[in-house]
Amino acid sequence: MPPSRAVGHLILVLVLAGDIMSARRGVPAVLLALLAVLLCAPAASAHTELRDSSPQDGAQLRQLPSRVALTFTTPVEPDEVRVTVGRVRLPVSRPADGRKDSVTARLHKQPEARHGRLTLTWRVIDEQDGHASSGRIGLRVPAGSDTDKGGAAERGHQAAPAPTGPSAAVHRGLVTARWAGYLSLALFVGGLAFVALLWPRGAADRRARALLAASWLCGLLSSVAAWGLQGAYAAMGGLGDVLTPASYRDILDTEVGVVLATRGLLWVLAAVVLAAVLQGGDRAARSPGWRVGAAAVALGLLRTAGMSGHSSEGAAPGWGATADLAHLLGVSLWIGGLAMLAVAVLPRRRPEELAAVVPRYSTLAAVSVTAIAAAGLVLAWQVVGSFGALLHTAYGQLLLLKVAVLLATLLVAQSSRLWVRNRLDIAVLLRGDAASVRPFGYSVAAETGLVLVVLAVTSLLVTSDPGR
Repeated sequence: MPPSRAVGHLILVLVLAGDIMSARRGVPAVLLALLAVLLCAPAASAHTELRDSSPQDGAQLRQLPSRVALTFTTPVEPDEVRVTVGRVRLPVSRPADGRKDSVTARLHKQPEARHGRLTLTWRVIDEQDGHASSGRIGLRVPAGSDTDKGGAAERGHQAAPAPTGPSAAVHRGLVTARWAGYLSLALFVGGLAFVALLWPRGAADRRARALLAASWLCGLLSSVAAWGLQGAYAAMGGLGDVLTPASYRDILDTEVGVVLATRGLLWVLAAVVLAAVLQGGDRAARSPGWRVGAAAVALGLLRTAGMSGHSSEGAAPGWGATADLAHLLGVSLWIGGLAMLAVAVLPRRRPEELAAVVPRYSTLAAVSVTAIAAAGLVLAWQVVGSFGALLHTAYGQLLLLKVAVLLATLLVAQSSRLWVRNRLDIAVLLRGDAASVRPFGYSVAAETGLVLVVLAVTSLLVTSDPGR
């Protein structure tokens, strides 16, 4: 999907999401907003990789050519491709035949080839998901040959080899920002759902309010940080480039930049939903108008989180986008509910709340986990594509690690379900006695800790090459 079309769709989502705060237009507006969000699914794509080069990697040449042609697996723009010899960047242009998937790099007044080999480093940023791909092309040439086709070679010091990828510090920062973003999204969306569906009285509880406010602030800050980090990542810069206006401006020319900017705007819009429930308490949480507004904002946040991942890759991008939305929604309901239980409901130890909220959350969590598993299977097949890739690629191995941690989490969750079934009535009869509730609290805390590990592995998966 071109950035201009994505901008149009996402602006429509923002406008309609704002309109849903009006009671008169609530239902029609939210239906249109949901439709617009679902139509935002990007077209099928894969990461941009080098398909061929002329001369080819490892070619034995009598003399260096004046140009090197690079052909990629997807269409590219010349300004998206960087080709360097050492630390000197080569001019890149469209080839004479105008092919959209090819560029040519001109060798002109570069350092001489030494030891019979000249290495070109290429780097390209995928416009749709912002992932960086890079590699090297080695050419064998007679020792002492120079690349100055104008006649005067720049002899002397050979420049140090250029790095083949973005800064490791920027990559780590991007993974951390994505982890914080996923966690904030889950806590905010799941917390709102918990208050709206299971515990409207919690809208007046200071712990629940603090959790919602903290998750909103972390979500906004992580979105802004991810925007700048993605810009520095795309420019192959360092951490210092994250704070430059160019990092934020240049990334907006790509689809992933539009998605990140829109996610930031949605977090700003979420402040309206948060402020309404903080001011109105349980009265606002029970209001149909507020619930419709919260649902629309939550759906927009969930969808934009999925649009910067790998869900659109493969033969059925529509199914991938739908599965990704279901996956994120299930995770949010599960994690947000766990956090609300651990932080707000259990410390109160009020028997009437335990009796009303805990069994209903247990049922909701069971449905959420089922949705997570079903959607995860669709996403795994969509992105990995084969059992061989699942076992023998870095992406597949990370996915197996995520599944292993998730299974451990489900074992801990099973102990919580057994407590609800066998011990909840006793805890209610004992008026929420601390000793009777404490085992359930420990189980919820352990479950929450393991879920944080699952989110960390998810952040690594989003920034890794897909397993195809």
